[in-house]
Amino acid sequence: MNLRWLLPFLILVAVAIIGALLPHQEPLAASVGGPLDTGDVAWMLAASCLVLLMTPGLAFFYGGMVRFKNIVSTMLQSFIAMGLVSLIWILVGFSLAFGDSLGGDKMGLIGDPSTFFFFNHVGGATHAALAPTIPLILFAIFQLKFAIITPALITGAFAERIRFSAFLLFIVLFTVLIYCPLAHWTWHPNGFLRNWGVLDFAGGTVVHISAGFAALAGAIILGKRKGHGDTHEPSNIPFVLLGTGMLWFGWFGFNAGSSLGANALAAQAFLNTNSASAAAMLAWIFLDGINGKKPSAMGACIGAVVGLVAITPAAGYVTVGHSVFIGAVAAMISNYAVHLKTKSTLDDTLDVFPCHGLGGIVGMILTGVFATTTVNAAGGDGLLFGGTKLFGMHLLALVVVSAFTFGGSFILYKVVDFFIPLRVDEDLEELGLDISQHGEKATDLESPLRTLLDDQPAKRDLVASWD
Repeated sequence: MNLRWLLPFLILVAVAIIGALLPHQEPLAASVGGPLDTGDVAWMLAASCLVLLMTPGLAFFYGGMVRFKNIVSTMLQSFIAMGLVSLIWILVGFSLAFGDSLGGDKMGLIGDPSTFFFFNHVGGATHAALAPTIPLILFAIFQLKFAIITPALITGAFAERIRFSAFLLFIVLFTVLIYCPLAHWTWHPNGFLRNWGVLDFAGGTVVHISAGFAALAGAIILGKRKGHGDTHEPSNIPFVLLGTGMLWFGWFGFNAGSSLGANALAAQAFLNTNSASAAAMLAWIFLDGINGKKPSAMGACIGAVVGLVAITPAAGYVTVGHSVFIGAVAAMISNYAVHLKTKSTLDDTLDVFPCHGLGGIVGMILTGVFATTTVNAAGGDGLLFGGTKLFGMHLLALVVVSAFTFGGSFILYKVVDFFIPLRVDEDLEELGLDISQHGEKATDLESPLRTLLDDQPAKRDLVASWD
């Protein structure tokens, strides 16, 4: 018997028993909002499905980038988040993020864990503050999908060397202690960042900046992979293309769904999302061409995702012209950062910080520049429209969020490493995490072309010279 897995199994059993015995109560009458809008309900059900699709999309996106011996482990790290974070969210996560604010009406720091414990008081009725036209349970489901993908994004930074059991513990701690407080600060009506006037339409701050800085901390803590600096070719570029398509498709639910209704604002966010991604994709491959590189599928995919990241905080606050600008600028900055990173000793395996971290930062700053109340009256006017206060608050919030997510994640990695070593042994890393951590491998069939080229360097060099 492997006792390492006995404790988490017993915890799962205890949670299941609590769920079976706990009496469920409908929302308090004082918090119920208006009547249900069936159009909003239908759109938000669809949007929730779209956002969930992003996590398998991310699995393919990351899985295709790593070496063959780590495809399964990398993809599983995204998939397992769907299971683990779902239960955390039901148990206490939603309550910590959106429960009654502890800290006052204007300086909320965290939700009361008892407000929606085990989805108590979460049912089919609307909620005046959180979900005025859709069931509160649907709002909670939609927000769950954001909580799932955030720790999954982090996995790209320490891919190919993290111990699976340590990763599971980190997900739990990150979700409860980093993600939920940050969601409360930004999206709860009493959250202090929201009351500062900070605008984050769909998670540029809550999801991407937090994942980016947690990834940076993870890359520092876990150190370089064995053989870091050697040539590392992606194992399956069609996987990367497939994952990008799923992410782009799902991102319409991510951003347009954050309008929480089937309305004109959702359509604007939809258009901005597509436009920013298109501009970023083209900017990335054009920059690669200027720098003497071939226009690659990898470059196009990474650029598209950077554009999606950057427009996320601004999607419901800016015009389509500004969304194109945001996507293009974010791609330029991330492209430069990725190339600069290759000259450093930092081993952020799949460039999570240069793409998601910096993409989120660019999006947050430019939201403070281009936001306009002509697009969304509930937002604010950015620097371009005289909103110096909004811009200043975005800069201040950036400092607060960056320090909290990097410092907090750094501590959590150290805590996890104290109980469970974060990094696998060198021989297990050499073997590959698919076999060493999971006893599986992607396939028994090697690519004939790959084998041919590996065995014949002259032909490999010839292919590399093709234009």
